[in-house]
Amino acid sequence: MSIGKKIAHKLEGAKGVTKKIFGRATGNTRLRTEGRADQFKGNTKQAGAKMKDAFKH
Repeated sequence: MSIGKKIAHKLEGAKGVTKKIFGRATGNTRLRTEGRADQFKGNTKQAGAKMKDAFKH
């Protein structure tokens, strides 16, 4: 997997964490939920990439 994709997946997870924290601080449940979804999506993509790398070697 390319370094660019790894960085993109990490950033997606970090964006989710930021949204979740900001939503919690402002009391915005929609933003908090979107943050959790983005974080989950980023983490899932990272796990998939790790699986691909493990089977390549």
